[in-house]
Amino acid sequence: MNIIKDSDYILLMYDVKRKWLLKVQQGENFSTHKGIVDYDDIIGKQYGTCIFTKPQGFKMRVFKPLPSDFIIKMGRTTQILYPEDCGLILMYTGIGPGSFALEAGTGSGALTCILGNYVRPNGHIYSYDIREKSLKQARKNIQKAHLEDVVSIEYGDILKDVEHHDLDAVVLDLATPWLAVKKAKSFLKLSGILCSFSPTIEQVKKTVVTLEEEDFYDINTFELIKRKIIVKENATRPTTRM
Repeated sequence: MNIIKDSDYILLMYDVKRKWLLKVQQGENFSTHKGIVDYDDIIGKQYGTCIFTKPQGFKMRVFKPLPSDFIIKMGRTTQILYPEDCGLILMYTGIGPGSFALEAGTGSGALTCILGNYVRPNGHIYSYDIREKSLKQARKNIQKAHLEDVVSIEYGDILKDVEHHDLDAVVLDLATPWLAVKKAKSFLKLSGILCSFSPTIEQVKKTVVTLEEEDFYDINTFELIKRKIIVKENATRPTTRM
């Protein structure tokens, strides 16, 4: 499993700021400002290997991509959910191996990829969007992550032409999530979880009120803030941005 094969994805890293998510293909190469990387020099070696560019000889490291790498580097047509958002959603929905869940608002498929990675091998994610451009990009990202067996991406409006039952969780990433609460409730098994991701407080307020009206229990609202720490001798401090 740790050997790099033809058509596998790698994370090629020169330093913390310069790293690339690449698909290695026999007979081809990747050009950087530090030189050329021949994929034939990578195929057959282990993840974690060091290689050197040609002709300059700069040292590069080859790592196995994490789900977070696919999210940050993936093609996108909309704003994505970031790894920390996805982690919080996983923890509070309980989505895991064998779970069956629905996502309304596929976007570029960032969260879809994370959810699909965690429900393997026996679960499934049903994801819907009404924007054809987003669906096209999301399908490409799902194929890149090799998740076609556990993820279905379809055109569909959760308020009109989508029907499911006995799901473990429903995740909403919509402009008007409160309108979808009643329909989503009908999709869930008893003790199922409904999660809504919204960028504005007004969306949150309307959604929470609707959840209460529909007799949902243990309703929680979270703001997630993460700030990186720059570690230097005698100069360790938080970054200025969160």
